[in-house]
Amino acid sequence: MEIQEAYKQKMAAQLKEWNAQIDLLKARAENAGADMTVKRAEVLHELSAKQRAAAEKMQELEKSTGAAWEQVKETADKIWEDLKAGVADAHAKFK
Repeated sequence: MEIQEAYKQKMAAQLKEWNAQIDLLKARAENAGADMTVKRAEVLHELSAKQRAAAEKMQELEKSTGAAWEQVKETADKIWEDLKAGVADAHAKFK
């Protein structure tokens, strides 16, 4: 159970950090010119969807145990990688 709890804490901390980064990107988008606003809004919409999926998966992780936990963890890892890549891509595009 200690491994599961450590994993959950790690993922929760990472999600919190990404939430802050997404909020920062949203603030930058508000300051952008009109032509960039639409493109940034699309990127932020996609990131928000990925963020919601990650939060939902965190809730599933909290409730899962045993073999079900391993299955949920595998899916969570994929969602995390997708969100991580999306945040990095958005940072690169918004510079």
